[in-house]
Amino acid sequence: MKKFQFISILPAVALLFSACVKDLDRFPENDSTDKIVYSTFEGYKGALAKVYAGYTLSGNRGPSGKPDIIGLEEGSNGDFLRCWFNHQEMPTDEAHCLWNDPGVPELNSINFTSDGKFTIGLYDKCLLQIMYANEFLKNATDGVLQGKGFTPEQVTEIKAFREEARFLRAFDYWVLIDGFGNPPFVTENDEFGTYPQQIKRKDLFLYVESELLDIAKSSWMKAAKTNEYGRADKGAVYALLARLYLNAEVYTGTARYSEAITYSKMVIDAGYSLKSRYEDLFLADNNTDNNEVILSINYDGKRTRTYGGTTFLVNGSSNGDYQDTYKSTLISYGSSGNWSGYRARKEFTDKFENGDKRFLFVGEHAAIGDQPSKYPYGLATYKYRNITSASTVGNPVAGSDHEFADIDFPLFRLAEMYLIYAEAVARGGTGGTASEAVGYINELRERAFGNSSKNVANADAAFILDERARELYWECFRRTDLIRYGLFTSGDYLWEWKGGVQGGRAVDSHFNLYPIPTTDKTANNNLIQNDKY
Repeated sequence: MKKFQFISILPAVALLFSACVKDLDRFPENDSTDKIVYSTFEGYKGALAKVYAGYTLSGNRGPSGKPDIIGLEEGSNGDFLRCWFNHQEMPTDEAHCLWNDPGVPELNSINFTSDGKFTIGLYDKCLLQIMYANEFLKNATDGVLQGKGFTPEQVTEIKAFREEARFLRAFDYWVLIDGFGNPPFVTENDEFGTYPQQIKRKDLFLYVESELLDIAKSSWMKAAKTNEYGRADKGAVYALLARLYLNAEVYTGTARYSEAITYSKMVIDAGYSLKSRYEDLFLADNNTDNNEVILSINYDGKRTRTYGGTTFLVNGSSNGDYQDTYKSTLISYGSSGNWSGYRARKEFTDKFENGDKRFLFVGEHAAIGDQPSKYPYGLATYKYRNITSASTVGNPVAGSDHEFADIDFPLFRLAEMYLIYAEAVARGGTGGTASEAVGYINELRERAFGNSSKNVANADAAFILDERARELYWECFRRTDLIRYGLFTSGDYLWEWKGGVQGGRAVDSHFNLYPIPTTDKTANNNLIQNDKY
């Protein structure tokens, strides 16, 4: 199974993106024009690849030095996954960063500011990727395609590309709904040179929902499991709908658990299956023989070099001493990329039972304690390792490059759909059964423990939250999950250094949303800042 190859083509998206941030000059340098790019079928596929590549790459040279967005550091806060991870995991019990780089302490302690570099990075990357999608869609209408001399087969394929671009735009808007609530809103129908209007969170939910439902019905979007590896199909559409509906009460005030059951079940019934070994999901060859992942962000150590992405996930928690001390556990191949930055907090690692193969942590001190900036405190995860599944103790098989990872990041996988189904049933959604929900939970636990000894007879919502933590940690879910359960800012669940104090404390509920960056609010008078920022 080959990876979807990214072609370095920049559509004329810079013009539209500049309308969003106007005078801030935060857009990529552009040497191509839409007239050139969209003159051939290969150009259309290359432009679509650029829409996908926005998730993988942070610039046009790599791994740093020429960012897509001027003003951001390509290797850190200019990378989508690194920024998204830092916002979804670092403020929670799943991750704590030892560094004091600008923006890190605020994320660690849930004290966000509108000038945080990583917050600007996540916001800008989502908007930039939306602009890439909009520019593609503007050039892929039926009217534009007429007269270009494409064969009927090529026109059909470009219409499928169009649905993929719409899906990717919907995904970015979902990230913005979840993180920022009320972002600026731009589609391919907006004119150049105008400041985008801000959209309310509920209205954006309805837009994303309608887009996804329309794509799900489209005859042009490829059926689940039929698209090229690393490209979206209806399986990904159903998966994002399930995720959207699971969190609908947070986003709109109205629960939609029955719909979450419907769409998670559509994914479950589409022919995906769990990978037999949990840890193989996060290794350098996870693009092969993997029927669990529905859609991934693809990385290649030779061709998509970045200090973000899964290279960051591998190196962020790694330490040279640990590579020696735990060599037989880590199956170390001698990488020099040991950044000694990220640890888990004790309240999270305490959730695992003995024998759970998902517990991929090493270290001597489970608690961070009073040493929040020192590496030996808190456990380090080796969930992501740049070795292949053929590796054995004493015989590590590294990825294609020792410094940059080959690991593809799973945006959606079947295990999440099992957990969505189970939680939605537990919360009273209709259309599912408790027995089927428990069956899905036990499939995950049988993989985790190697047998049925830890199977459960029932699973309430609280149990499922902990099971989500054990199954999905470091996959960019935890903040969203804790908010859905009312635990992120409240005093009902505390963890080390929550709120900036060792024992943890409640923080104000306005931190359930991130602030609109000052840079964009200053540039666009249409934007109103989120409450209390």
